[in-house]
Amino acid sequence: MDIFYHDVILVYGINLLLAGPHSMTGVSLQRLVDRADTEKEVRKTDLRVGDYVFVVTCNSLYTIMVEGERTYRVSGGWFDRQGMSPVTTSIAGCTWGGSSIKVNIVAACGLCLEFGNRLVSSPIQRIIVVRRENLS
Repeated sequence: MDIFYHDVILVYGINLLLAGPHSMTGVSLQRLVDRADTEKEVRKTDLRVGDYVFVVTCNSLYTIMVEGERTYRVSGGWFDRQGMSPVTTSIAGCTWGGSSIKVNIVAACGLCLEFGNRLVSSPIQRIIVVRRENLS
């Protein structure tokens, strides 16, 4: 049974073809939704090297690939507009828009993602996590 909570989608068992830094071909959104399990937030400790996190904010789409324990390769949004994509950076955590930050999470719907360069995104609307073993 699929349960959707806060529009956070964790994808298992899907063969995806990644055509670019933040585009997917060979998979429809409906297929992702049909095969998804959900979580309220994505914790740093839940991710492994090679996992992808697609973060949809009010203004942008960010593609985040886990490179190491504290490093991520990020494309999209502000980084694209600055001509910096992809960039390797850290993720400080998520905020409610102020100085209080949840440092143990990569993304949570309703919160703002703060990157290591102090860039703070607009509020997160959707998150899709794709495990490395599901990429073909």
